[in-house]
Amino acid sequence: MPLEAVEARRLYRQVADQLRSLIDSGEYAVGSRLPTERELAEQLKVSRPTVREALIALEVEGRLRIRVGSGIYVIEPAAVAAPAPASVIEGPFELLRAREFLESAIAEQAARVATKEDLARIDASLLAMENVEHPGEASMVHDRAFHVAIAGSLGNAVLVRVVGELFDQRLNPYFAKLAHYFESPGTWRTALDEHRAVRDAIAAHDPDAARKAMRDHLARSQERFAQNFGAESAAGPVSDRGRTVRAPAKPSKPAAKKTRAASSSTRRR
Repeated sequence: MPLEAVEARRLYRQVADQLRSLIDSGEYAVGSRLPTERELAEQLKVSRPTVREALIALEVEGRLRIRVGSGIYVIEPAAVAAPAPASVIEGPFELLRAREFLESAIAEQAARVATKEDLARIDASLLAMENVEHPGEASMVHDRAFHVAIAGSLGNAVLVRVVGELFDQRLNPYFAKLAHYFESPGTWRTALDEHRAVRDAIAAHDPDAARKAMRDHLARSQERFAQNFGAESAAGPVSDRGRTVRAPAKPSKPAAKKTRAASSSTRRR
């Protein structure tokens, strides 16, 4: 039988798999509350965004229920869906970091080359964003159009497609669940101000300002999604506290090279 390539699992999937195993084994019974997001991150020696992506994955699967201001609870699954392959769904923070890197460079170049026609398309999408209710499907359509219009000013169809496809990942169930907790008319107004700053820097043909404005917008999007949604200071029942979640097990030697790369990525989070 031929050997198959070893692919390192995304770290948030490793965390989700371990928590799921603890639930299945009865370590965390139905109705019990998990340690807080901060405690899980400290025990597992991973970033809080990684823990958050894992918790969101388990909520989408129907294993957990996140109650804002109360905590993270194990629930009785009516019908447990099989976990989605790691190669199919990227974590929300992973996507936003990719967009921050790519789109800040695109905005920088757009400030150098954008024409009046390009600015007209950017302004049209921005105007539509100002007159739509959020959250909702229409707001996402106009938000997407804004980012695609900026990429379009570079005259490169590949960049337009990549920016559009990255934005479309917001439609995956993990991103949608995270947005459900943190997006509101207030956050939309804040994001609109950030979009205007990007547009103004491009219109002023200021590449440095455009790059910074786009980077700041997408970095702040990550910050909005990273707000606390659990009970960080509340003390849970004694029986549920003090349990230690083991750090993800080290993979076998064939996967060592890729694991080091994954660990390096984690440290950058």
